[in-house]
Amino acid sequence: MINDNIRESAQKAAKDFKASWVDLGRVLYTVYKDKLYKEWGFTDFDAYTSKEIHIRRQTATKLLKSYYFLENKEPKYIESAPSVESVDFLRRASMRKDLDKEDYVDLKKKLFESGKDASEVKKGLTTLIRERQELEPKEAWEQKRIKVIKRLLGTLKSLRTELKTTKVLPSDVLKETEKLINRLESEVS
Repeated sequence: MINDNIRESAQKAAKDFKASWVDLGRVLYTVYKDKLYKEWGFTDFDAYTSKEIHIRRQTATKLLKSYYFLENKEPKYIESAPSVESVDFLRRASMRKDLDKEDYVDLKKKLFESGKDASEVKKGLTTLIRERQELEPKEAWEQKRIKVIKRLLGTLKSLRTELKTTKVLPSDVLKETEKLINRLESEVS
């Protein structure tokens, strides 16, 4: 009898604990969206969360994004939401281009309905993606190639801007940089 009461108390405490992040995310979202922190004398949201709430920027961002994701994509799970890590993982997975709708539904079931831990589901997803890449090495190589080219493009564009403003190199170098940027852009389009 006493053990049953303790068990029920533990279940209730766990449920309350999981729900508390949703409540905090909801309130933080309102504060952020309505810029209420300015009324309270804070210059920005980060200053408010670090000085008033005493949470790091990364934590506040995770809470905001996870709550917003639940509210907009999975509202039926707001009341019974799993951990913020699980919701954040599903949110990030929903934006992956290498996952389809069936993958998303499978991840959601594992996290929200089966109650699996996000780290466990993440390991399974990593294995699945690796297996797919092994089955389709040409596609995996092409994705990697495009990713590297895009990273190079970003760096070149940043340097181009710096070259234009500082004028530390001759204009013909800037023209060659422009040509290289155009050539690389044609590779990824």
